[in-house]
Amino acid sequence: MPRRRKPTLDRREAVTEILKRRGDALVVAGLGAPCWDTAAAGDHPLNFYTWGGMGGAAMIGLGLALAQPRRRVLVITGDGEMLMGLGALATIGVQQPRNLAVIVMDNERYGETGMQLTHTRFGVELSGIAEACGFRAAGTIYTEAQLSAWIPKLHREPGPVFAAIKVTTQRAPMVLPMRDGTAIKNRFREALLGAKALE
Repeated sequence: MPRRRKPTLDRREAVTEILKRRGDALVVAGLGAPCWDTAAAGDHPLNFYTWGGMGGAAMIGLGLALAQPRRRVLVITGDGEMLMGLGALATIGVQQPRNLAVIVMDNERYGETGMQLTHTRFGVELSGIAEACGFRAAGTIYTEAQLSAWIPKLHREPGPVFAAIKVTTQRAPMVLPMRDGTAIKNRFREALLGAKALE
């Protein structure tokens, strides 16, 4: 196994820092801890919590970015979920949405099934895959200084943008957002498109 830098960032703090500057961005949260981290940073009607949709967060983000080209779209997901949906990176690279940023909270574990090691623990570089797929900016973040430098890119740099944020395996208190898929969808649509969207 190749020698790896040890993750030191706290996932909950990192997500909170990213979402402090969200403005009117649309946020897609991948299943599990990314949902809880996003909710802990402040529940918002423009948060779309995927809950059990493993592998689909980046594609949902792509669909939103294409449908709403004037709005920034942030996908916040985990390494296990991203590994399951790697084809999404190729599709995003082909489509080149300028308003999309994909953020992976990479603890090198499958947090929802028992903390088994993911492929990123063995040298798979998700940012390298994103770069090879044609993302305009892609990087791996290990330090607070790097995170601070990347946050403006995530919000404003022409996309697609990709950041893998190396975080520890420390668990944070669970903050559960709403779990009803229909209610999540309707709340999001109404916040984005207005009440008539539900008629």
